[in-house]
Amino acid sequence: MNERRDVAALTSSIRRIVAFCVRHAIAVTVSALLLGLAAGWFAAGHFAMNSNTADLISDEVGWRKQQARFEAQFPRPDNLILAVIDGATPERAEEAAASLASALARDPALFPSVRRPDAGAFLEHDGLLLLPTAEVKSATEKLIDAQPFLAALAGDPSLRGVMASLGTVLTGIEHGQASLARIEGPMTALADCFDQVLAGRPAFLSWQAMLTGGTPDPRRLRRFIEIEPTLDYGQLTPGRQATDAVRKAARGLGLTPENGVTVRLTGPVPLTDEEFGTLAERAGLMTGVMGIAVLAMLWLAVRSLRLIFAIAVTIMVGLATTTAFGLLTFGAFNVISVAFIALFVGLGVDFGIQLSVRYRAERHEGLALDAALAEAASGIGGALTLAAAAISIGFLSFLPTSYVGVAELGAIAGVGMIVTFALTVTLLPALLALMRPKGETREVGFTALAPLDTWLHSHYRRVLGTAAVLALASLAALPLVGFDFNPLDLRSAEVESVSTLLDLTKTPETSPNTIDATAPDAAQAEKLAARLEALPEVSHVLWVKSFVPDDQEEKLALIGDASMLLDTAVNPFDEKPTPSDADISASLAAIAARLHAAGTGDMTQAGKEALRLARDLDALANGTPALRARATEALIPGLKTMLAQIRGILQAAPVTLETLPADFRRDWVSPGGIFRLQVTPRGNSNDNEVLSRFTRAVRAVAPEATGTPISVQESGRTILRAFIEAGLWSFLAIAAILGFALRRARDVTLALLPLLLAGMLTLATCAVIGMPLNFANVIALPLLLGMGVAFDIYFMMAWRAGTRRLLQKPLTRAVLFSAATTAAGFGSLWLSSHPGTASMGKLLLISLWWILVCVLFVLPALFTFLDGRAGLDERARKAG
Repeated sequence: MNERRDVAALTSSIRRIVAFCVRHAIAVTVSALLLGLAAGWFAAGHFAMNSNTADLISDEVGWRKQQARFEAQFPRPDNLILAVIDGATPERAEEAAASLASALARDPALFPSVRRPDAGAFLEHDGLLLLPTAEVKSATEKLIDAQPFLAALAGDPSLRGVMASLGTVLTGIEHGQASLARIEGPMTALADCFDQVLAGRPAFLSWQAMLTGGTPDPRRLRRFIEIEPTLDYGQLTPGRQATDAVRKAARGLGLTPENGVTVRLTGPVPLTDEEFGTLAERAGLMTGVMGIAVLAMLWLAVRSLRLIFAIAVTIMVGLATTTAFGLLTFGAFNVISVAFIALFVGLGVDFGIQLSVRYRAERHEGLALDAALAEAASGIGGALTLAAAAISIGFLSFLPTSYVGVAELGAIAGVGMIVTFALTVTLLPALLALMRPKGETREVGFTALAPLDTWLHSHYRRVLGTAAVLALASLAALPLVGFDFNPLDLRSAEVESVSTLLDLTKTPETSPNTIDATAPDAAQAEKLAARLEALPEVSHVLWVKSFVPDDQEEKLALIGDASMLLDTAVNPFDEKPTPSDADISASLAAIAARLHAAGTGDMTQAGKEALRLARDLDALANGTPALRARATEALIPGLKTMLAQIRGILQAAPVTLETLPADFRRDWVSPGGIFRLQVTPRGNSNDNEVLSRFTRAVRAVAPEATGTPISVQESGRTILRAFIEAGLWSFLAIAAILGFALRRARDVTLALLPLLLAGMLTLATCAVIGMPLNFANVIALPLLLGMGVAFDIYFMMAWRAGTRRLLQKPLTRAVLFSAATTAAGFGSLWLSSHPGTASMGKLLLISLWWILVCVLFVLPALFTFLDGRAGLDERARKAG
């Protein structure tokens, strides 16, 4: 009896509050609107969004501490833009990277640091020493063979000089000292290039490939620039200004596909910014679908534009107030806590619909507006209060978790539930009193569902048996529910930053998914490197000694021999003056004639290539100056780059740990003498299973290791653990408050069983359809908790009050259309082009479906079962 008195007292209090607000409708409405306006003004002026995802997880988590220790020893900026530059030729890639890096470095305010990890004096001079001895021998031999070409080219780096180098070889051919076959490769390469020039298409010549007689190494066609930008975390896209500036600089330098260069941006900054850009795609479509669907559901629920308007105003005032609270408390929203909007609107609409539908039912019974609102408060007020308290306590239970994002979400959403409840029983009745909606002429409940009520009453055992089977099947399926920790799977592969990153993960040499380990000294670092390289999951290990070449004596001897033969060739004492267009035209015509003579009568492929090149040179000689200028642009910039690279590698000197450049050494050895080892996975490093095996294997050898694969997987575990902890704490808190309010273990169990079953069925459905949980869709679970608790409490309180055959009652209409409104509003997320957002919408719809199934079918069946047991007990008592 005590619980009934408590409920009656609570109901009486809510009735008095509603009656007071109806009597003082103007004052209440004006006060609430002023509150909403003030909160809205504050929120608009102080709205801030912290999009730094590193702030979402507590620094006290073990792996974050480990990561922080490593970053203290080897500080590197977390927020980088990585420019990936692909060139049609190795020379074009190098020219593009050098020019872009130089342009960006001229704006230190926007780009405090611009760094080329694959360039610099050390690699330019000593990079050849890092290759195997056989490759060094092959490279130097090819350079020596090309000495006649190089001498003429270095002394006259122009189209005239190219013709002079050909002329030198043709002289030997004309005197029988060589054959055309010796220069078949260069003739083919030049003819292919000039064919493109004459056809008006972009043309580029790889001098490295032409002189070595092979195809360019794909690794030489790609260059990187690491850019540290100045970010504005007050913006939704903090790096937008910087990335726009990089792209503008690239366009200004002509670094476009038409000019043989592709510049793509990836890295933490573009990935984050473009993710928010993807979220904005189809925003108009989703907003339109959401608006139409929500209005349609609200109309079907309350059948009155005035009621819809009153509910909308109530929600907007509450949303503004809760937003202001969040900003006052935390200073800014993060990418998780901003989801409170979805929770607030979904549950705010539910509270508004519950009161409005009950009000309509009372009006249909013939009551006047004021009396109908008072009776509605009596009928639904207790359930609304209990639901609001349980949901609020449930959300506030998120606070102890180590996932800062969800902790802040719990605090804001928990307070938001109190706000929306308070406004539902104050502002909403006041607005209805002022707007005076018309009375109700039609039945508010679902009389058409009476047969289904009867069926449920007669077949409740079958329903409960089916529910038990589904529960057991769900339990069996729960181990199959996966969690996709790979953040790339949540992003659209169509955006540049993601597609570029996926491209980089295809090869171990460019994969960003590396792990860093440390050792206290060089000896232990060498041992650790050996152990790590022995792992089958590891492709290779880099550490500072990896940049101290082996077999240096033999390699330096090979390079020294080449230098003695090539020094005067690539470093001429005099360089010819820049030729005029007439000089170029004359040289083209002269070599064309000599090639024609050499190729005539020669039926070999070399003879055919000589004649083809002769025709191209004739066409260029007889063409316009602009045509010859285009031919010059196709050949000469790359020639100058190649000559500079040759001069660099011929200056190679012995390399020791002590002679490594200080900034280079700092990347691998800390000031305290700690050695860093970078471990690269074998295979496709974007494959979750590959990364998992790689991470486990490395951590078994180096437990203190850190890096992207570890942080990504540990983030997933931390977030999943946080949601499990939050769910357990919320469940216990809700059970406690229900126990305090209902005073019966049986009734608390009844209220929670459908929630548990709906949760199990939701997760089992995810397992069956192959949809893993992820960082995005897991946010849908708190809404499942809130809606499920609310609906269960509404039905439980109605049953305790003596209401039976619930499906045909107004309460079912309110529950059904509340769920439908939420589904219409947030189910539209399924239309998003952002995979993570789309999966959130999908999970929301799945969870709402199972909530309705459990509340509308399983819970009434349980009620019928208990009513039957109570009847048997009563008959037994009387018979006794």
